[in-house]
Amino acid sequence: MTFAPLTTTPARRFAIALTMGAALVAGLSACVPLVVGGAAVVGVGMVATDRRSSGAQLDDQGIELRAAARVRDIANDQMYVSVTSFNRQVLLTGAVGNDADRRRVEDEVSRVVNVRSVVNELTIGTPSTFQDRSNDLYVTGKIKASLLDAKDIFANSFKVVTERGVVYLMGIATRRETDRATEITRGVTGVVKVVRVVEIVSEADLAASQAANQAAAQRGGQGPAPVTSATPSTPAPAPSSSSGSTSRVPLPPMEPLPATTTPVR
Repeated sequence: MTFAPLTTTPARRFAIALTMGAALVAGLSACVPLVVGGAAVVGVGMVATDRRSSGAQLDDQGIELRAAARVRDIANDQMYVSVTSFNRQVLLTGAVGNDADRRRVEDEVSRVVNVRSVVNELTIGTPSTFQDRSNDLYVTGKIKASLLDAKDIFANSFKVVTERGVVYLMGIATRRETDRATEITRGVTGVVKVVRVVEIVSEADLAASQAANQAAAQRGGQGPAPVTSATPSTPAPAPSSSSGSTSRVPLPPMEPLPATTTPVR
């Protein structure tokens, strides 16, 4: 028996991107207080092509799970929070009932072990509906498919998070890649605004960090995290001792963060 070769058309790529998130949305309802950003679902191929070090990828998984537990402990009926960690920088999206809750969520997440910084994009108001989240998933799928179709950028450089039509691009990329990804995202129907939470690196630094990560992977060890220029909204405080020694994940050496700035809009 012979099989026809599998071709990946734009429609097929969009379907794949959409299907990957379908299970998540299927389990959502208006009363769900918290969503984890999905770093825990990492395939072997993604690990190999990710610009984060293997250590940073593992840390992001732990950060999302620990942050989810902390937020769940303080959640109320007016709180719907999504936690996404990329290269130990945490993005908070969703809605809370008041400014005190907004600050409280950020404080709890900032004390999670290994968190470098927190970008707090929580809004004050009613939580998103199931229809809102379904639309956001659809928009996210279209953006991922569009990035995959682009021939002049590396789609895996970016993680896409959508909240009520506002799209957050997270990643490690050069200025050219970031501008190009922004241009592509803005052209997708349903996108209200693009917020770039991207760690900008030079072409030289990017090549050096990728070479170091590849060498570490070949040795079977954990290499240093990429040298980046993050744009967090708040600096990360020292890890809280209340987390306990059993929950700590070893950190490889990291470059210090630059002066605090806001996400590029």
